[in-house]
Order: sequence, then structure tokens, then C-alpha cells
Amino acid sequence: MNVLMVASECAPFVKTGGLADVVGALPAALARVDVDAQVVLPAYPPLFPLLPKGEEVARFDDLPGGPGRIVRVTVQGITLLLLDAPQLFDRPGGLYVDEAGKDWADNHLRFGALSMAGARIAMGAIDGYQPDVLHAHDWQAALAPVYLRMAGRDTPRSIITIHNIAFQGRFGPQVLDRLHLKTDWFHPEGLEFHGDLSFLKGALMYADRITTVSPTYAREILTPDFGMGLEGVLQARASVLSGVLNGIDIDAWNPADDTALAEPYEAKTLKRKAANRTALSERLGLNTDSSGPLFCVVSRLTNQKGLDALLDAVPHLVERGAQLAVLGTGQPELEQGFRDAAQAHPGQVATHIGYDEALSHLFQAGSDAILIPSRFEPCGLTQLYGLRYGTLPVVARTGGLADTVIDANVAAILAKAATGFVFTDVSAFGIAQVIDRVVDAYADPKLWQSLQRAAMRHPVSWDSSAQAYRDLYTDLV
Repeated sequence: MNVLMVASECAPFVKTGGLADVVGALPAALARVDVDAQVVLPAYPPLFPLLPKGEEVARFDDLPGGPGRIVRVTVQGITLLLLDAPQLFDRPGGLYVDEAGKDWADNHLRFGALSMAGARIAMGAIDGYQPDVLHAHDWQAALAPVYLRMAGRDTPRSIITIHNIAFQGRFGPQVLDRLHLKTDWFHPEGLEFHGDLSFLKGALMYADRITTVSPTYAREILTPDFGMGLEGVLQARASVLSGVLNGIDIDAWNPADDTALAEPYEAKTLKRKAANRTALSERLGLNTDSSGPLFCVVSRLTNQKGLDALLDAVPHLVERGAQLAVLGTGQPELEQGFRDAAQAHPGQVATHIGYDEALSHLFQAGSDAILIPSRFEPCGLTQLYGLRYGTLPVVARTGGLADTVIDANVAAILAKAATGFVFTDVSAFGIAQVIDRVVDAYADPKLWQSLQRAAMRHPVSWDSSAQAYRDLYTDLV
């Protein structure tokens, strides 16, 4: 079976978040269940060196924003179909924002071009290649199912996966003509959303199936609290909505042979994990003689992630004898807040603003617990990394966090099933309460090691999810 994925990022080539990790890992997992997945991806500057190594397989002269060509190249086991359109993607700054952090003014054209290119490839634009299913990811690829439906003929079936419904791709109605969209589709039962064009709403209306990245999130987005204004659309299409839990690449995230660690370890050699805590503490300037747990945060620093509430709970964390290490970038006020916390609690709190992939591995291995107090979380990957590394997740009961972590309550501990700590109240008080639970459990080495081993046994690979996607594709075709 041939599946064409359309996405705006793909690890390890270009990444801003979990979307890239999913798109980068899923094709290999699908290959193990006899699905060939190729990925349509913009040719951003970091991908320019791959273009001469590939083969031009298609050329389009009338994409939104100008011409583009498709270059096929296989690298690190992934077949990429790179959309080479320099006028849209050859620019400094980020994937979606300029050097000042503002959205590119032509993002509608950039990702309209990506979507149209994906739709045309799905309809046979590459000689000898005919996808059975087009699988679009998030708003940047969400017009691809719309363009397929607009073709008005027998086309491959389509799926849209929502990785975060907060990002919807909204633009004024004046962009319709340049995106080659039918203006008579611009109405509340079509592309229109509160007077704007919404890329994501278009896919929710016209894709054959809708998925999101955890079963709990699939239920949550049907409600006003989580649907971000699209809950009515989703309720109307609930019969084609499902949640497929994300996995992780267990080869890239393997404490037994991770070269970013000071010392590798596995469940039966957990004592070696301590060397990584020492290495992390020395690198960050934390006291190495602390007897309490070392919590970490590896995240975008945003209020969505509940990190404003965590910041207010830092004094309690320190008072309980614990330490905190923060790695991430995001809202300036939170960045400054965690810098101030590190300055106020030297040796107990450390903050590294920015992102460093290798350092994130050391954070996972060197910490005792990872804090994820998100107010909403479609799936989350860092808690899965924590499980894999025996770094107990401390998570809010929402979305994929609720689906992947088993709370260390009395019953789960007795059944040897507990893998972390789950709480409901995302406030300074609620976080302080769960910190108390973690500190108390850490003071019992036998209990703590039992929790770590249960966490490391928990399945986090893509295997079951890849089979779920294969079943979904099979059902569609």
C-alpha cells in the first residue's frame, strides 16, 4: 500500500516540535507493516544539500506563490519528495516566522503550495507512482484534502491528522483566489470560519477521515474547552474521528546505547543512571550532593504547557529539597521567569534557554522525574522519552498524557503497574501537591526503583500505532 504524507516538518531534517518527530518516525514504522510512506516536505535551506542528490520527478508552474518542482531523495531511510520553490522557502528565520519572530506574511501561499503539490502527486503527477491514501498533517498541509475534493473526479482517499487544534491556519477571505480555491465553497458549511478562511477547517470538512494523536484528545476536542471553536465541526463529523496514540523512535531514544549520555544504562543497570545526574548537574551548575529528586522540564515555555503555574511552585519545590533543570524556549516572560528562578536558587534551579537535541537526551537520563503540567496536550512525546529512560513523568491528566502514564496510587503500586504521577489541578497549589508525592516516593529507594522499572517496561514504540494506521488506510481503500 502506498501512502503519501504531506507535512511542513520532518525530523531529523527540520523540526520545531513533536510534529516533526512523528513525521520522521512513522514511515519506518509503517514499512514494518508493509506500507510505503513517502513524505512531501518543503525544501527549506537546511535541505538544500539534498537537492543535488535527488531526482526531479515533477514540475508545477501554477502553484500558489509561483512555480515549484518535486525532487525525490531517500535519506536515513525516509523517501522525501521535496518541494523546491525558492521564492517561498529560501529565506532566513524559522519555518513559519521571520527573524523577528513574526509569521511570514505569505504563509498562506507557502503552505497552499505545499498542499496543492501534495494533492497533485496523490492524483498521479509522478510517473509510476500512485498513492492509495493522502495523509495530511496539521494546518500547513490541510488544504491537500480540499484540493483533492475540488478535483471532482475519482481521487485517492484522504486523512487529516490534528497534532494541535490550537493552530488552524486562518487567513482573510481575500486569499481565496491566489490559493485557487472555489469561492462558492466559502461558507459556514465549507471553508469559512468566523469570516476567515481556515485551512484546518477545510480539511475537517472535506477529508475522508480525521485522526488526532491520542484517544483522550479525540474526545476532548469535541468540547468547547478543548475544541478551540471547531468543536461543532468535529461533533458533526464525529463518526469519522478517531485517536491514534503517538509512539517514539526507540532506536533514537535508547538509554542502553545513547551516545549523548555520560553512561548508558538499562532497567537492570539502573545504578548507572546516577552518573548522568552527576554529569547534568555539573554541566548546569547544580549542587551534586542533593538528596532530593532532580526534576526536569524539556518543553516550549508557554502557558499552554502550564509552566506559568510551575514557576509559581518553584519555591515549594526547592523548600522540599528537590532540584529543577529547565531546557526550552518560548514566551519571553517565562524565559525570564525561569532565569530569575535560577538566579534566586543557585545550585537548586538551572535554566538553559534554547534547544539542544543532545542535551535533551542528557536531561532525560540525568533527571529523576520530568514535569509536564500541560493545560492541554494532544499527545506529548517527552513523557514517552521519560518512560523509556526511567525518568518518571509527572503529568497533568489531559490528552495523551492521561493515555500514557499510570498514576502511582496505592492500587497501581500494589499491582506494580504505576509508571509516574498524574494530577488534575494545574495551579501552583496542584503542582506543589504532586511535588510532595514525588519527593515522598523518592525517599523510598525500593519503591522508586520499582516505579522506574515499570516505566521502562511500558510500550512506547510505534508498533501498535503503525498497525492502527495501516488498519485505517485499509478501511479507507
